[in-house]
Amino acid sequence: MIIVDNRFSVLSSQLSVLKILFLSFLTSNLSLPAHAQTTAPPAGSVVPAGQAAAPVAPLRPDTAGAALSWQLVRTVALPQPGAASLDRRGNLYVTDRQNNLRQFGPDGQPLNVYAPPLPGHVMQVEAWNTAKILAFYDDRQQVLLLDRFLSPISELPLLQFLDGQARVATLAPDDRYWLFNESDLTLRQFDATQKRFTISTPLDILIGRSRPDFRFLREYQNNLYLVDKNSGVYVFDSLGNFRKKLPLPGLTYVGFRGDELYYLAPDGLRFFHLYNLTERTLPLPVPDAQQVLVSDQYAYLLTVAGVQVYKIPGK
Repeated sequence: MIIVDNRFSVLSSQLSVLKILFLSFLTSNLSLPAHAQTTAPPAGSVVPAGQAAAPVAPLRPDTAGAALSWQLVRTVALPQPGAASLDRRGNLYVTDRQNNLRQFGPDGQPLNVYAPPLPGHVMQVEAWNTAKILAFYDDRQQVLLLDRFLSPISELPLLQFLDGQARVATLAPDDRYWLFNESDLTLRQFDATQKRFTISTPLDILIGRSRPDFRFLREYQNNLYLVDKNSGVYVFDSLGNFRKKLPLPGLTYVGFRGDELYYLAPDGLRFFHLYNLTERTLPLPVPDAQQVLVSDQYAYLLTVAGVQVYKIPGK
């Protein structure tokens, strides 16, 4: 009888434990909301299943949904804007459809206008130099320098010195000029003080049998960037020596901000780090931007109707 009683006592104890566990299970599952009844981590998490997942960090400005945080500051009516550039103070320079050069403050306030005495097409504007703004007229092969109030400083008639046709031109930090001569496919540097070309780099071997369509030229951080719409961006050092080619076809313009090169892509504004070789994307608030320029605080979106000035997300 003692043995039977002991077995009965053990069995009763086991049943009591199972009953308690079963009631605890029902209570916990009934009291928790549906989304809390699993410990599976979210997509992209490195937490193993069965462990509590850490909270997902908020979206950074370079990920999806960033367009919601853009702040429109000003809309400038300017039908069919053309070549554009930013200076180091954040002022915007952009040509209108009459090829007048217009200057705006960092927040889009109009400042000055330069109307040329002779008609001409402005292929490129370069305002990164703190004291001089360059305007290159490709149809009359003339380079014009203006001060920061858009008053003319000097003119360079390229036809007097160049045997051929310049496609793009820009100003170097030492006040020399870089240009691409599409007649003989050479990248050349011109010294206006000495009135002669100091550097000439033939590109026929690099280009090969392809048909380039060069649209933009810019020197930045001791490198020269020549944009070919058909194949990509050619990169040279400050002496005109070829360094590499960035496979970015379809571009007509590139901008620079800090250590990054940026360009307009179908999914937004892409930033390519010049040294880490990493890339990030910033979604845009409007889908019809034809060109985008970025300063430290503002972004300028050029459309067929004008310029939209936005506060950069996170600023």
